[in-house]
Amino acid sequence: MTLKIDVDTYRGTREGVPNLVRLLQAHGADATFLFSLGPDHTGWALRRALRPGFFQKVSRTSVVEHYGLKTLMYGVLLPAPDIGRDCAAEMRAVRNAGFECGIHTWDHVVWQDNVRTRGADWTRDLMQRAFDRFAAIFGTAPRTHGAAGWQMNAHAFRQLDTFGFQYASDGRVALREDGAIAAVASGPYRLRDAAGTLSCLQLPTTLPTLDELLGRTIEGDVIDASNIAAKLLSLTAVPRDHVFTLHAELEGQKLAPIFEQLLRGWKAQGYTFASMAGLYAQVADQNHPLQDLQWGELPGRSGELVVDAA
Repeated sequence: MTLKIDVDTYRGTREGVPNLVRLLQAHGADATFLFSLGPDHTGWALRRALRPGFFQKVSRTSVVEHYGLKTLMYGVLLPAPDIGRDCAAEMRAVRNAGFECGIHTWDHVVWQDNVRTRGADWTRDLMQRAFDRFAAIFGTAPRTHGAAGWQMNAHAFRQLDTFGFQYASDGRVALREDGAIAAVASGPYRLRDAAGTLSCLQLPTTLPTLDELLGRTIEGDVIDASNIAAKLLSLTAVPRDHVFTLHAELEGQKLAPIFEQLLRGWKAQGYTFASMAGLYAQVADQNHPLQDLQWGELPGRSGELVVDAA
């Protein structure tokens, strides 16, 4: 089981990340932390209110409860804190604890809401800012990337090759309405475009996230805190390489008890816990399918994401 932790916000970096480090260490679990490295403009996300499905997701996942009212005001009524500048010590502490660290984005909201339609210069600029900030914080170049909101464009995927990244996790596998994988063969792949095959191996997220399941009715059952761990564990009963994405703002705070249930349950199912680097080491020498960049919707999440072609 590969654990990929997206860190979206200032609060998530300050509070959720240290909590997750302690929890992972208590269970002997490895993971990859992917950091947002520039300003926290979470308040700008309120512009998504006009998107189909946005209010459903907000009402199901208690955004104010999980993210905090102050975070939702950043960039609107409060100045946007600079996460990489103000939380460098917290980020280095993750590396010092032995966990892999990588890039999530420069500005989460700006990237997620704009990258699909932007050109090469805009894309390279934001990715270079994140690359340079990461290098300044850690004293070494980043090795991996996981896109904010699973949003990318063709220029961004090419930039991963320019950076020399061997692996990244920027997309999702197709899921059925019940959260199960739509195609069992889904897994690592390489992208191709008009210029040829990209070298960076994609390690897509294979499981639904907690915020995609909470509050939904699946097969007659309302998914809530009492049964969500059991639902996810039912999806992993048949062993295979999984990538699970969690968020410092959720599993690192209010949903930490549920994440601990998952860790215990996955251990009982025979899983061990790996970073993205660990998964890459296992699959790097295998033959991987080639795919074109494809978009699709997933149950429980509004808008389209980068998905596999299965």
